[in-house]
Amino acid sequence: MERADAGAGGTQADGASVVRPARGTRGSYAKGQAKRQEIVDAALVVFGRHGFHSGSLREIAKRVNLTPAGLMHHFASKEELFTEVLRQRDARVQAAAGDVSEFTLLEQVRKVVAYNQTTRGLTSLYTVISAEATDTEHPAHEDFARRYAESAASASDVLADAQRDGLIRSDIDTAHAARLISAVMDGLQQQWLLDDSVDMTALFDEFVRGYLLDPRVDSGH
Repeated sequence: MERADAGAGGTQADGASVVRPARGTRGSYAKGQAKRQEIVDAALVVFGRHGFHSGSLREIAKRVNLTPAGLMHHFASKEELFTEVLRQRDARVQAAAGDVSEFTLLEQVRKVVAYNQTTRGLTSLYTVISAEATDTEHPAHEDFARRYAESAASASDVLADAQRDGLIRSDIDTAHAARLISAVMDGLQQQWLLDDSVDMTALFDEFVRGYLLDPRVDSGH
């Protein structure tokens, strides 16, 4: 195996030149990443309030003390910035849901509902953008259509397993139930954004007890 050691003169033993990072490169990279994250955080607020189309790069740039041209140094386009905002939003929600090996579907959904009630910015972003994305020309239209379809299919399969195990009612259509869970979550988020006294977690629990759970299992019989 070849040695990669550099000599005192900055060359390898065979005389090949070694490229050393310029002084300050690591610091510059860290600063660039920090500014990039600052831009994403600002964009989350702007897109969450105004949507994709009305949320302007100029306002985002102003919030982070950059010119629009300076912002474009970090993100080549509005679409690229928007994509990163959604990616980070999804990552945070996924982390809040926990590992599928540790929690049931309903436990994961409940954890997300509770998390959403602590993060108004993220909840507003999702609510505004999902409504905008019903427009077939919206840049997130295909993504949101796909995520709703995939989520419904996955949830339906998990609910079917729970139904076979006798954990939820046997007389419900699990495909319909999967869509209803999503609809209840979306509706509660919208109501909470309008009136923060709405207890999303308590209302979601009520929905689960009243619609999904087998009364015999829920009562411990």
